[in-house]
Amino acid sequence: MKIIHIMPVLVLLFFSCDKDETSIPQAAYEPIPVSIEKPDNFPEIAYNLEANPPTEAGVALGKKLFYDGRLSANNSIPCAFCHEQAFAFTHHGHTLSHGVNGGIGFRNSQPMQNLAFQNEFMWDGAASHLDLQPIIPLTSDLEMGETLSNVVSKLQADVQYKQDFIRAFEDGKINSSNMLKALSQFMITMISSNSKYDKYIRAEDQVTFTALELDGYNTFQDKCISCHATALFTNQEYRNNGLPVNPQLNDQGRYVVFENPDDLYKFKVPSLRNVEKSFPYMHDGRFASLEAVLDFYDSGMVDNGNVDPILLRNDGTYGISLSNYEKESLIAFLKTLTDNEFLNDERFSEY
Repeated sequence: MKIIHIMPVLVLLFFSCDKDETSIPQAAYEPIPVSIEKPDNFPEIAYNLEANPPTEAGVALGKKLFYDGRLSANNSIPCAFCHEQAFAFTHHGHTLSHGVNGGIGFRNSQPMQNLAFQNEFMWDGAASHLDLQPIIPLTSDLEMGETLSNVVSKLQADVQYKQDFIRAFEDGKINSSNMLKALSQFMITMISSNSKYDKYIRAEDQVTFTALELDGYNTFQDKCISCHATALFTNQEYRNNGLPVNPQLNDQGRYVVFENPDDLYKFKVPSLRNVEKSFPYMHDGRFASLEAVLDFYDSGMVDNGNVDPILLRNDGTYGISLSNYEKESLIAFLKTLTDNEFLNDERFSEY
């Protein structure tokens, strides 16, 4: 008789505990692969795809997380807040990144593109793996102001996210490791490789350069290629380019990471892809235009004690001598690096 009375209660408890989740169709792991293809003119992919193979469900989850404000302390600052697609995923109009409670960071938001081909991230290379990079802005008091454990708790409380993680990962767990892997899966799909320059180099669609663009390309090959090398337009090294030190920030660059005196005021050479759209420029966003950048390289460098020797001129000053025409043609060439297909690709947009 006890069993007869207890069973209905157990059945009732079972259904009452699951009633929120049964309203959504139960998910299953969906390992449908997503191919990450290397453009013909690109270097080899650096990200370990075998350790975190991208899938349709994983990429979709990463995109959802990228645009979700709940990754921040006030639930309103998503990754996309500082990385807007139309501007090569930079923080348009802001010299320095902004965050929760009106916080202002101390560096300019970097573009997000072709991350699968890079080994180190951030202006100072503080992140040596793409899976770990989001931890830095997520836990920064000036940016997203959260903790991994708090973010995971928020996601675990969301019924839809439970389904999403089950589809994306074999163990189906909502934890920090899977969250970061999903973000990486989304980010490695963000490949910008269809600019006018790319089509010209690959001899596609009968694309040609104007005389001005071609002159700029030749000047670039002569005076800029040593740092902005390969199809990524960065050699991924760290250089001190003679910027006057901003006394309000006193950003010491890569020196902060290893405290190596040789790294003082060195910052990672930025990619020039989509540079027409990724203003303002430099690690602190001090230059609002490409014209201002070229004027600086021509006549604005200072000897801050650790300037890269490659920038030393025969007269003992630092800089890259550029005529007005060379500046004009360089800007014309740099605009050929704008990839409008990437900037408008719905795969990367919120809606």
